[in-house]
Amino acid sequence: MAYDLTTTKILIIDDMAPMLTLCKSILNIFGFKNVLLAHNGQEALDLTIRHDPDLIITDWIMKPMDGLEFTREVRKNPLSPNPYVPIIMMTGFSSKLRVESARDCGITEFLVKPFTSRDLYNRIVQIIEKPRQFVDADDFFGPDRRRRTIKDYEGPQRRDDDSKAKEKSPAQTSSAQLLQKLRDEAKNLSKK
Repeated sequence: MAYDLTTTKILIIDDMAPMLTLCKSILNIFGFKNVLLAHNGQEALDLTIRHDPDLIITDWIMKPMDGLEFTREVRKNPLSPNPYVPIIMMTGFSSKLRVESARDCGITEFLVKPFTSRDLYNRIVQIIEKPRQFVDADDFFGPDRRRRTIKDYEGPQRRDDDSKAKEKSPAQTSSAQLLQKLRDEAKNLSKK
């Protein structure tokens, strides 16, 4: 499905200017018109607090604040306008340990450089169409790290709500609202 992304605010963070330019160009082709750019996590945190983006794409290694530190701030800082905002980590590091570290920090999706525009688009669609419930535990706040449901699992329940009907988390509600907004805008465009 094609989405109208013209009003969606997206923040890209990378300390390499050519990567910022490339990502912005790709996102413009996808239809994003409201793209904010930052060269490090500290600059990005300031933009996040001021502009409340709908989606964030961040690099990992930057100074003075890297992508993981930035993600922790977005998820836990009381000044963060939306701790549930989807965050895509784009990095050249693809080892299992790195991916798990990013996931455990609260990253929503992981994108390994070099990537294609299709790879980036697929991550964005994943966020819109299949939002993940958020978990708020003593030592973790972020998207549920479980990616799959085992239908015939018969062991003990790991969470109280596993056996109950799940309420939508704010992240799911936010993503569902974004998806509905995009569907409505697509219908309006097709009527013209």
